[in-house]
Amino acid sequence: MGNRHRIPVYINPILNGDWPDPDAVQVDGTYYLIASSFNRVPGLPVLKSQNLVDWEHAGHALQELPQSGHYSLVRHGSGVWAPALRHHDGKFWIFYPDPDHGIFVLSAEKAEGPWSSPHLLYAGRGLIDPCPLWDEDGTAFLVHGWAKSRIGVKNRLTVHRMSPDASRLLDHGTHIINGEELPGFTTLEGPKFYKRDGWYWIFAPAGGVATGWQSVFRSRSPFGPYEERRVLEQGDSPVNGPHQGAWVTTPEGEDWFLHFQDRGPYGRVVHLQPMGWREDGWPWMGKPADDGGPGTPVLSHPYPRGTSPVDVGPPASDNFTSPGLGPQWHWQANPRDEWLSTCGGGHLLLRPQANDPINLRELPNVLGQILPGEPSTFTTTLELDDVPAGTRAGVVILGQRYAWLGIVRTQDGYVLGSGVGSEGPHEQPVARAVPLPGPRIELQIRTDETPRATFAWRVGPADPWQIPIWDFDVVEGRWIGAELGIFAASPLGSSERGNVIVGPVRVETAPVRRATVPRIATPVSS
Repeated sequence: MGNRHRIPVYINPILNGDWPDPDAVQVDGTYYLIASSFNRVPGLPVLKSQNLVDWEHAGHALQELPQSGHYSLVRHGSGVWAPALRHHDGKFWIFYPDPDHGIFVLSAEKAEGPWSSPHLLYAGRGLIDPCPLWDEDGTAFLVHGWAKSRIGVKNRLTVHRMSPDASRLLDHGTHIINGEELPGFTTLEGPKFYKRDGWYWIFAPAGGVATGWQSVFRSRSPFGPYEERRVLEQGDSPVNGPHQGAWVTTPEGEDWFLHFQDRGPYGRVVHLQPMGWREDGWPWMGKPADDGGPGTPVLSHPYPRGTSPVDVGPPASDNFTSPGLGPQWHWQANPRDEWLSTCGGGHLLLRPQANDPINLRELPNVLGQILPGEPSTFTTTLELDDVPAGTRAGVVILGQRYAWLGIVRTQDGYVLGSGVGSEGPHEQPVARAVPLPGPRIELQIRTDETPRATFAWRVGPADPWQIPIWDFDVVEGRWIGAELGIFAASPLGSSERGNVIVGPVRVETAPVRRATVPRIATPVSS
């Protein structure tokens, strides 16, 4: 008799937070994934996994955006758009677009870094979503899309010849696929370039971020003509817009497809779909359709063969015991040294900057992290230490609309502060300015499944939580999900002195769901 044991099953999404435009590779049995980061710095987060399901931070490839002057201000929706990750000639390569500046290339011996400085491969506006392909004979190509918001053109893909070292393009490009000529196509973008069995393959989404589908194109030449087939769409599943991502092959020979789903305020969460190849040579994804049409997303599935669950995940809580910021944190623009006084020993010291715009959406020194894709609580303490009058510090949930709760230093002492704002220049206070007995306050942001945020505060751990009579409908940012953050700012003209002491940050969510199914195992010989 065989030994009965259980096969681990994962639940989608595998990354339940804002990891937009994922791309991934497998190298020596380890998987690496990157995502777009837009204006957030450090950018280009790198994750790694042993099983394609459970991911942990491996670093960031971009420590600051190269256009330092431009990105000293908050540039919502700009910065790093959909990148591509490849491993070639013993190196990792990242190609990423900045729609206002061009296509950049970085490389590294290890995915964890250090990464080279970004090299501007192709200067220009409206160039997006690049992906390289190195052919068997050493020739190299680059495919990319176009952003109508920057150049007035979209819904088409272009291929260039490229030098093998990715230092320059060798031609002006050939338009290979025009979505306007394909029935029903809008917003063709996000191409990923592959080669298999003599065919050049371009995996590309179309139809828009929240409502699109995944198509694949194939040709015997990188310059076409290309045939097209839709391979993944929402169908009767609850997963809207399943598209744009990475085809990955395991060491065991299994094929898988990683893609995003847009969840509005939660951002673009990542799903993992089984994948294979039909007898006619075209791929299938997710739950295959009986008639050979597009598959639909699976909500759960057994782990890739030969793997099992690993208790890892991108961090959210932070005890501030390390000398630098943890990988979960980012600023809203290129940072300056004076924003952060010290980090370590259980506390973070933020130095309020005397450049306080009224609207927190335009404050570059908001320290943020992604909002979990499920109900959560975000808890920390803030203490004002020798700061000038008018200084405010608090916790914020930040999107195209935002809300904050915190502490304000006045001429007479300390009060509870609050505000809501949007894209305009002003914000409105929403909670009563309660006098506080001292410079320290404990704060909490609670989000439900809506998501709606409720704020709470107390002076000390022995006090009951107090909840102001208001809550806030969370909204997404510009091409990103909402963020949880901490800020410290002083009015213009005030002296730049003092610190805001940030205590440990605790982020709590519902436990990760796992499922198992029974299997009869083959007996193992002793």
